[in-house]
Amino acid sequence: MYPKIDPYETGALKVSDIHTLYYELSGNKDGNPVVFVHGGPGGGTDAADRSFFNPEKYKIVLFDQRGAGKSTPSASLEDNTTWDLVKDIEKLREYLNIDKWHVFGGSWGSTLSLAYAQSHPDKVKSLVLRGIFTLRASELRFFYQDGASHLFPEAWDEYLAPIPEAERGDLILAYHAQLNSVDDQTRITAAKAWAKWEMSTSKLYVDPAHIAHADEDKFANAFARIENHYFVNNGFMRDGQLLEPQEIDKIRHIPTVVVQGRYDVVCPATTAYALKKVFPELTLHIVPDAGHSSREPGNAKYLVKATDGFANL
Repeated sequence: MYPKIDPYETGALKVSDIHTLYYELSGNKDGNPVVFVHGGPGGGTDAADRSFFNPEKYKIVLFDQRGAGKSTPSASLEDNTTWDLVKDIEKLREYLNIDKWHVFGGSWGSTLSLAYAQSHPDKVKSLVLRGIFTLRASELRFFYQDGASHLFPEAWDEYLAPIPEAERGDLILAYHAQLNSVDDQTRITAAKAWAKWEMSTSKLYVDPAHIAHADEDKFANAFARIENHYFVNNGFMRDGQLLEPQEIDKIRHIPTVVVQGRYDVVCPATTAYALKKVFPELTLHIVPDAGHSSREPGNAKYLVKATDGFANL
């Protein structure tokens, strides 16, 4: 990854009567524009996200999605859907007076990047995607109900802890009740447990510092509430919509690279493979020594290689 840099501009873009997005620009003011689409949903951006791009070649656009990071109001679920976020990305492009840009997203960021590209294919120069997630019921069931639990049983026990045994038949729904409780302590306890489950499973080599991020009240509250809101509502789309042939046909002309950790249990490789089967034009790198996190060396190597490859496109 490239060395740490600071933004040369930060700002706030009001996108609705309720929501205002934080955005920042870094790198080359006159460079090739690229937008970084963060995960979660609800995860927000981080300074290290700038480092996937050559700062001499790219005009790097980072923004926090509705309710996430520095966007306001924090953790708000109102008017917060996939299609609201797609519209927000387009509003940001227009606001910044960018004709076309490269789109980079991982995990939920890959979901939103695909949704945006399929909605505005003429505005996307390239797609660099990591840890493919298409919000199908089977993907949610694997991570939040029965699948990853077999690989991380000790972390799974902590995830189960806030939920009464009688309510464990649908854990996403059970968490929804607690994450929307009027009792602050119930809500925060559930949010931290939800966030800790994902942080505990995101890397091939478990990282205590990464897991500790789940103990931050503001982050956990936004991350857990917004993720769960999207998952209870099936991503506000048809099951498998992003993989449907008529949707893929809209983006076949867009140069696309997918980086997928072989041992990613948050967004397992089966989904990236399903995307490759319906979109054979893309380049798929299955990284043999990586899990879910974009910062793992194997994943980061291929992501930077991809952005370097598109820097002059």
